[in-house]
Amino acid sequence: MPSPEEMRQMMAFRRLLTIMNELRMKCPWDKKQTLESLRHLTIEETYELSDAILEKNMNEIKNELGDLVLHIVFYAKIASEEKAFEITDVLHHICGKLIRRHPHIYGNVSAETEDDVKRNWEQLKLQEKDNKGVLGGVPKSLPALVKAMRIQEKARSVGFDWENKADVWAKVQEEMQEFKDEYENKAEAEIDAQKAESEFGDLLFALINYSRFIGINAETALEKTNIKFIKRFNYLETESQKDGKKLADMTLAEMDEYWNAAKKL
Repeated sequence: MPSPEEMRQMMAFRRLLTIMNELRMKCPWDKKQTLESLRHLTIEETYELSDAILEKNMNEIKNELGDLVLHIVFYAKIASEEKAFEITDVLHHICGKLIRRHPHIYGNVSAETEDDVKRNWEQLKLQEKDNKGVLGGVPKSLPALVKAMRIQEKARSVGFDWENKADVWAKVQEEMQEFKDEYENKAEAEIDAQKAESEFGDLLFALINYSRFIGINAETALEKTNIKFIKRFNYLETESQKDGKKLADMTLAEMDEYWNAAKKL
């Protein structure tokens, strides 16, 4: 028998399915939507959830999760109308996948560490992907920084990785020198723009590799720096306006005074 909490969960999900059915039948906007029309909205909702997580706003996380669950139900509803699949198929599929990819829980495979679990997961995923290759499952439309992280993680799952962080850092320094040789150490007229771009990409990839190796999520780290920069620049802009100054008329030294003050907040 389901527990009281499980009953509440099932009733809440059933309520959402009922509302979705009603909206699809009665609401002009909901009736018009397709898988394609929802796609960009789903991407937007995912980024809004990401913002809420970085802000540690639990109420907004709850709200954005609700929006994403709605989208999942919406996609499944449209698919059911096209006789492709239903929400039950979606749920059974993910349940089956979780069981298959956790043989250390539901089978007789040993996995003592987080790395063991990740390695098993990637190996099983590779078997399920019809031999598309280790990197075949990396989505093409992923942002480049996140894609680099996933590529490196997948390569690691089959043993293609550095042995220690000193070697990874040496690679960063090597790529930095190659970029400097191609760009910084040449006269403007001698610079090959495409080669410089390629070397800069190699440098970024190496830095992301190092961050991964030492347990730093490069995407999260960069976004936190973005947020920090925005906060400090907004302070510079607001406080200078209070003093009757315009950014366009200020010297860099004047701006630095406000910037340094913002860093102390």
